[in-house]
Amino acid sequence: METPRKLASYLLQSKAIIIDPANPFTWASGWRSPIYCDNRKTLSYPEIRTFIRDAFVEQVITNFGNPDIIAGVATGAIAHAALVAEKMELPLLYVRSSQKSHGLGNQVEGDVKTGKTVVVVEDLVSTGGSSLNAVSALRDEGLEVLGMTAIFTYGFPVANENFSKAGVQLHTLGNYHDLIEEAADTGYIRSEDLDTLKNWRKDPAAWNATSQ
Repeated sequence: METPRKLASYLLQSKAIIIDPANPFTWASGWRSPIYCDNRKTLSYPEIRTFIRDAFVEQVITNFGNPDIIAGVATGAIAHAALVAEKMELPLLYVRSSQKSHGLGNQVEGDVKTGKTVVVVEDLVSTGGSSLNAVSALRDEGLEVLGMTAIFTYGFPVANENFSKAGVQLHTLGNYHDLIEEAADTGYIRSEDLDTLKNWRKDPAAWNATSQ
């Protein structure tokens, strides 16, 4: 089974992703959504976290060669980034969402070496805002960001635009299309739910307004 479909199966099995069109979830942004993703749950399953680690390592080498450093985005991607860094025998950094308000005021944690190349590991990409905030923080420290690899993306056009504007390559292990296809093929969702899920993906803000 190809990586995106196998990952989709694992995400559904572990309940890292829950799909429930009849009972929409509310995101922090205020959007209502038929899907909720928490990839931290994958860490509780050795087989799944090892699969993700190895897929990340292959993707990093294939797309970025051999970076000097691996960086994880806090908090969801720190553990996954640590597994990748350990496997590749590379230094690890992690990036907070904002600077600490005490101590040294760091946003990037670890031994930062200016001029080194880094690949960023992320757990989830929605609009790309928080992910690209991490990239900016690393660049501000004088690091050369080769790109980002993430477990899952919803594939929103706004995310593609944001990454393009920031000049950041994004590669992901899984995506929304393969996820809902896997869910339908395995009976996780009803076939009639596919239209709902596809319509939400096209315009989540409008779906939010019409699903009240």
